[in-house]
Amino acid sequence: MKIVVLDGYTLNPGDLSWEDLKKLGDLTVYDRTPNDKIIERIGNAEIVFTNKVPITREVLEKTNIKYIGVLATGYDVVDINAAKEKGIPVTNIPTYGTASVAQMVFAHILEICHHVAAHSEAVKAGEWTNNPDWCFWKYPLIELADKNMGVIGYGRIGQAVGKIAQAFGMKVLAYDKYQNKDLESETMKYVDLDELLKNSDVISLHCPLTEENKGIINKSTIAKMKDSVIIINTARGQLIVEEDLAEALNQGKVYAAGLDVVSKEPIEEDNPLLKAKNIFITPHIAWAPKESRQRLMDIAVENLRAFLEGRPVNVVNK
Repeated sequence: MKIVVLDGYTLNPGDLSWEDLKKLGDLTVYDRTPNDKIIERIGNAEIVFTNKVPITREVLEKTNIKYIGVLATGYDVVDINAAKEKGIPVTNIPTYGTASVAQMVFAHILEICHHVAAHSEAVKAGEWTNNPDWCFWKYPLIELADKNMGVIGYGRIGQAVGKIAQAFGMKVLAYDKYQNKDLESETMKYVDLDELLKNSDVISLHCPLTEENKGIINKSTIAKMKDSVIIINTARGQLIVEEDLAEALNQGKVYAAGLDVVSKEPIEEDNPLLKAKNIFITPHIAWAPKESRQRLMDIAVENLRAFLEGRPVNVVNK
């Protein structure tokens, strides 16, 4: 059984081990695979793992793949319909990054509220030493308690974000098609999208990318928001119309934004968000703490083991 990992570097740049996967077959790991080498590198392998390397209908027709393991939760890099037609199960990795992504949401929020890095650099530059007062701040400081946290998409990650928000003393307004009313309390309730947009001080996106919600943050929805709202996106870049967000930031309608994802990655030089005011952009690393990546690796191995034993799990194209 030949196993190929097409782009293993981001999952394992050297601090994890592929040994458990090696036990399941003849393993070849490529750090990265350009699009013109995909078919060649798959060769006659029956098991293929990919993170961001696309597995298209053409790839499926020109190879002998029996199983595709996506090394992520999102699986839009695979033509799952073509795979289903050919009887090829496609599995993903759910739940591995819940804690890490929720933590990154608040890393962005707290940076926006306190500008820790900028104030630390100011101290190192001598601004505190030479200040006539015993303290100073270069940006407005924001307290989260008693503010409303709007969470669009209240699945596992959204709920983890909501739990942290409530620990900060915030009230959570959640929007999701599938509602678990048992989660509601004095500090958390489900609302429709318009109510969330109208009443939230902070809005965080945690929904999957679909045709229905592509560009859900746009000129029209931003107009419904509070002035000086904070927007956080650790989900998918295409959920936001970036030109509209940049304009709202520059005009002050949106106070600040914290993004871990953009519409095209790596970010392009002409992305309007790069020149927007009061924006913080990290390079899609919410998922990447070592603990989270180890969970991903472990689940990927278990997904393949279950398939080989005839009891496939986490299949997204049943």
